Parts: sequence; C-alpha cells; structure tokens
Amino acid sequence: MRRTGYIWHELYAWHDTGTHAGVIPAGGPVQPYLNFESPESKTRMASLVEVSGLIDDLVKIPARPATEEDVLRIHTPDYVARIKSDSEKHGGDGGDGWTPFGKGSFEIALLAAGGTIAATEAVLNGTVDNAYALVRPPGHHAVRDSGKGYCIFSNVSVAIEYARAVHNIERIAIVDYDVHHGNGAQDIYYSDPNVLTISIHQEFLFPADSGTLAERGDGAAHGTCINVPLPAGCGNGAYTDAIQRVAGPAIRAFQPQLIMVSSGFDASAADPLGRMAVTASGYRDMATELVSIAEEVCEGRVVFSHEGGYSPVYVPFCGLAVLEALSGSQTGVQDAFSDLFEGSPAHSLKPWQDDVISAAEELAQQLQLKV
Repeated sequence: MRRTGYIWHELYAWHDTGTHAGVIPAGGPVQPYLNFESPESKTRMASLVEVSGLIDDLVKIPARPATEEDVLRIHTPDYVARIKSDSEKHGGDGGDGWTPFGKGSFEIALLAAGGTIAATEAVLNGTVDNAYALVRPPGHHAVRDSGKGYCIFSNVSVAIEYARAVHNIERIAIVDYDVHHGNGAQDIYYSDPNVLTISIHQEFLFPADSGTLAERGDGAAHGTCINVPLPAGCGNGAYTDAIQRVAGPAIRAFQPQLIMVSSGFDASAADPLGRMAVTASGYRDMATELVSIAEEVCEGRVVFSHEGGYSPVYVPFCGLAVLEALSGSQTGVQDAFSDLFEGSPAHSLKPWQDDVISAAEELAQQLQLKV
C-alpha cells in the first residue's frame, strides 16, 4: 500500500452558490433549487470515503488557507481585492456571470487553494507518496484576472507556484481529465516552457471557444500545451487510450519533477453537464495509469485536486475508485451503478474517437523530439 494523503474540510461544503435551478438563477418562472455546483457531490464523496473504511488507510492532511501572497503569485491584485470585498458584503460573481459565490466564500476559496498547497507540500516533503485534495470551490477555469465556470482561484496553479517558490520545483506537468477544457491552466502557462498542460475534455463544451488541437503554447513553450478534444459520447476506452497514448508519452518526454491532476468527475455517465460515459472503473484505470507514470518519471509524486462532477449519487463511487488506485487499498465497495453503465457500447474505442487521439498522440511525439 502507498501512503496517500487526503484533504477534506467541512467548510468546503459551506461555499454558497445560491438557489439556482442548475445553472439558471431562480426567479420568475424558474423555481428555486440548487446550483449544479452544490456541496452534494463532494460531501457525499467524503461520506463514502469514511463509511467504506478507506479513511483509515489514508493520511489525513489538515487543510490550511492559502495566504493572499500565495494567490497573488497567480491572480491580479484587483481581482483578489474584488473577490475579498464582495465576499465581505453579500457575495457576487467570479466575473463571467456563471460563478456565483456567497458571503464568506473568499476565505473558503483560500482554503481550497491552501488545501491543494498542503497536499502538494506533503508529497514534496515525503510525508506521503501521493495525495488527493477534495476541495471546493474548484479551480481549473479561473484565469489570472477573473473567475470562470464555478472557479474562483486556480487551485492547482497556486499550488504549483508555491512549490516553485518554496521547494525549488521547476518542471511540472498538469493532466486535466475534467469533461470541460482546462482553459485556466492553459492560459496561465501558455508561454511557460516548464509547465506541460494536458487537457482531455469534451470538445466545444465549456469554454466553447477553447481546447482545440491547434492550441499548443507560445514561443519557447510551443508544444507544451496538448489538448485532446474528444467528441461527445466517449467512454472508458477513449479516456484510457488518451492517458496511455498521449499523456504518458508526453510526460515521459517532458520529465517533470511533479505531476498535478485536475480531477473532475463530470465525464461520468451520470453527469448532468457532460455527455460522456466514463464509469468508476474507467476513473480507476486512469488514476492507476497516472500513478504508474509518476512512479516511473518523478518518484511517484502526483497530486490530485478535485474539480467538477455534478452527480451527487455517482461522484462518490468515482472518487472512491480513484482513491483506491492512489493508495492501493481495496475497500470491497462495489460500484452500485455498474450494471447500468458498464455494459454500454460507448466504452469501446470508435474510429472517430481514435482520429482525435491519434492527432494528439502526434503532438506528444513532437514534444518528444523537441525535448
């Protein structure tokens, strides 16, 4: 078994995204309900980690807030000041009209970024072999001067810059398997040759204007941005192939000192915001492969930071599968939805899916030649 760090704090569930009906604000004919980005999927995942007994095999890492200095390594002073001011009053929006937050969310967002920092620090100082930060609000859509897509601070990027500043880490790879494009990290590191960004996502979903194969990085960083824009309907086969054929070769060529994973479970077969068909076993296979790559390339140093995933009933099983893969511990808890999802014909790799993966695979090969 591996020593796997685990972060969860009850305050993550207190981040208030309002009484939206999914993504639409309540009012008029729209009856108040929950935002898709609600506490439910995260708290239920934390509950299953505990009820399954897996919590006893994990190393509990205390969450701590990031400092303003930490987030200012990534975000602009004006943006941080605005979020802080709005949070002190009544709440507001991250900046795109789709990122609501309530009173006190500034401090919770600092705790989410700080949770990812704490997980990263525990891996880098050898306290644990790898780690999972079950944090909220998510981060992978946030850019330097704005929140976006439910994300306030770029949790993974803030942790990366902490690792660079404090631990002298230079080369880092980011693998993002959230169903939505990892536009935030791509934007932040588009001109940085020492950060490899790999995003495996549903094409043209969100943001609809980013995440194409043509986006490859600027200047000296050209080639260190790789997108795998999969067509809707992909299941386990396409996702595991993307990890094995694109992420694996690219990371091996890049030789990072640390791998960060933006872990979104919205490519699952039950998610209301994605149109993919990945199951808990598919997530387990992706995590197993990423752990193996990390053990080969960077002494196993890999940190997973929670992103999207909006099915309260299915995210817990996907998350448990990933944590079992990270730790090597088996709880014996079966995916309760496997009979519904595992037999789907979506899981075999289709020619039109292979075309996209092959094109991204070529980009990974070009990176091999470059480095």
